[in-house]
Amino acid sequence: MTDGIAFNRLADLLRDRGEPTRYQGGALRTRGICHNGDSPGTVAIRRGNNGGVVVHCHKCDGNTDFLAAIGWTEADLFDEPLSERPRDRPADDTWIPCQDRGHKRVAQYVYRDANGAVVHGVTRCDHKCFAQWRPDDTNRSGRRWSLNDKQGKRLVPLVPYRLPELLAAKEADRVIWIAEGEKDVHALVEHGLAATCNAAGAGKWTAEHAAYLEGADVTIVADRDEKGREHATAVVDSLRGVARTVYVVQARTGKDAHDHFAAGHKDADFHQVWAPIPHPADRGQG
Repeated sequence: MTDGIAFNRLADLLRDRGEPTRYQGGALRTRGICHNGDSPGTVAIRRGNNGGVVVHCHKCDGNTDFLAAIGWTEADLFDEPLSERPRDRPADDTWIPCQDRGHKRVAQYVYRDANGAVVHGVTRCDHKCFAQWRPDDTNRSGRRWSLNDKQGKRLVPLVPYRLPELLAAKEADRVIWIAEGEKDVHALVEHGLAATCNAAGAGKWTAEHAAYLEGADVTIVADRDEKGREHATAVVDSLRGVARTVYVVQARTGKDAHDHFAAGHKDADFHQVWAPIPHPADRGQG
């Protein structure tokens, strides 16, 4: 494998092994060979924001077992060896605070401003620990594992996840979907939808996030639990007088958007539960 692009190396490896692949939702899809899966779309493979390749098995909820199955390590996911990469690339750093407890990073979500610059990031480990970091060129790793200073003052702005993509979708007059977490956002994006969320989960959406959705048509996917309902209500309240239309839906099966699509449903199958700011054509109905 001499290709300098990790995505191409992985695609070539799967081809040479006779593994079936197909493109769907902006990702190369293949079966879950990490668990002898027969579904052709279990594993999603795409180019990373800072180069390299991102691999996610939806059944394993990570990439560790898939990499082991093909004989790769984390270092193989980059377009150049880790030892040669500069240490000031925070989006590529694989260390996490809970690593000393044997936890492994399974996902990283990078929040960017309207110009694509990194604002902060969120990592998720295989024990569902979430840790937030901010870029810091003065630190050897290129990041600090806190968004606040020692006095508790926030040092980075609040931005919705995938803000550049959100703004492009709004400009194209597409519906913006709001989920409760990044994993659900990716499930929506992989099915061709424009989606976003706030960092840190339920209860953390603010008017600062809502301001980016001025004039937009919004669909909120509420998790099927009390926190999910409360979160959706708070998001709706923040969008009153801001968004053009707002609808609230829930998964047809399971708790959230990820469960909904994992059960084989499509975006049109979400169950509409509330129309707080309906389209004019829908007003007066029900």
